[in-house]
Amino acid sequence: MGKRIVIALGGNALGSNLPEQMNAVRQTAKAIADLIEEGHEVVIAHGNGPQVGMIQTAMTELTRSDPEKYIPCPLSVCVAMSQGYIGYDLQNSLREELLDRGIRKGVSTVLTQVEVDPADPAFRNPTKPIGAFMTREEADKMVAERGYDIIEDAGRGYRRVVASPRPQSIVEIDSIRDMVDAGLVVIACGGGGIPVFKTKGNHLKGAAAVVDKDFASCVLAQQLNADCLVILTAVEKVAVNFGKPDQLWLDSLTPEQARRYIAEGQFAPGSMLPKVEAAVQFAESKPRRSALITLLEKAKDGIAGKTGTSISL
Repeated sequence: MGKRIVIALGGNALGSNLPEQMNAVRQTAKAIADLIEEGHEVVIAHGNGPQVGMIQTAMTELTRSDPEKYIPCPLSVCVAMSQGYIGYDLQNSLREELLDRGIRKGVSTVLTQVEVDPADPAFRNPTKPIGAFMTREEADKMVAERGYDIIEDAGRGYRRVVASPRPQSIVEIDSIRDMVDAGLVVIACGGGGIPVFKTKGNHLKGAAAVVDKDFASCVLAQQLNADCLVILTAVEKVAVNFGKPDQLWLDSLTPEQARRYIAEGQFAPGSMLPKVEAAVQFAESKPRRSALITLLEKAKDGIAGKTGTSISL
């Protein structure tokens, strides 16, 4: 029996600009098609760091060119844009790869909103730099006119910083579940999802925030009742004492072991730490669920238990 698998693609699976992305997704499609060919149900989530930064920079330059005509584009809209064009490349590459293998299976991208809590402490301490560098004058204007949080970035200029709150739920989860149940391959929660929160009535308001794609993938996997969460990254396995003479690659982890290593500061914030934390959260959410952290090209072997770092109870 195949498994229901949610795959969280890292930035190395997408490239950092449009030409790189088109090349990268071809290889990504092959690795995902390998899993589908083995009978697994696959749902794909992905990051958008370089892509949403590119959109933000373009929108900033547009505003600079004619500030009377153009206003800065909300971050939530930029995330939606990145979901659309990354999904477009991914779904076309995967559809082509599947057809080349004689597999007729629909592939579709869902523009996905992720609900966050406006009371999340992350909103009181925004730390995620986004967008173009600004002069001091431009930064002061953004603070005065738009209430942006701004930092000085290592002598290179000023940048906006936003919060990175934890995702609470996937707004479009019913549609995604129906599509997966119908046999489609779904691409969802791009860039961690478009962060929104509820206001009056049924209105959802976009938040000036960035949701970590690993945590969003974890929530997506839980709400889809997936068997396995696969978090793809730049290394084949998780390591402790990384880069040191006594570096140790880990084949498996229990949540208790992972928390001990986290307390020791073994995993870098903004890099391996959120991946391990998301993997632990999913593994603990229900019996017989497991998470895997590995390379894209090793995903098939990892699910077969041949490599990667497996996290389970």
